[in-house]
Amino acid sequence: MAKDGFKNFTPYKIKKGEKYMNENQKEHFKTILEGWRTELMSESERTVQNMQDSSSMPDPNDRASQEEEFSLELRARDRERRLLSKIEKTLRNVAIDEYGYCEECGIEIGIKRLEARPTAQMCIDCKEVQEQKEKTGSL
Repeated sequence: MAKDGFKNFTPYKIKKGEKYMNENQKEHFKTILEGWRTELMSESERTVQNMQDSSSMPDPNDRASQEEEFSLELRARDRERRLLSKIEKTLRNVAIDEYGYCEECGIEIGIKRLEARPTAQMCIDCKEVQEQKEKTGSL
């Protein structure tokens, strides 16, 4: 599935004394994000091609099944479209040296967290607080 496409990379090995979000680290994440974006875009193109190639089926049951499949596929592509927007924003943050730091408290998000979720905008502590607020409805 496309959402896991960014996981096909070699984890970054931090060198002793290495500064956080140095050029090598930024390049590592830029490569991950660009690869993920490319995969999502090609998945979208495949969906469009599949929809254009499929012929209308004469049997109403077959047609209904096909329409349901298209509906599910379009919903998936819509989620991916929103994800592409997040990836673009993240790539802009990499370019302007604002990547890798929590938008809430400003601390380092961490290499391992960013490799697990390259578009993360918050450190794990702030994200947990946000999710707890959402869960209790106090946001």
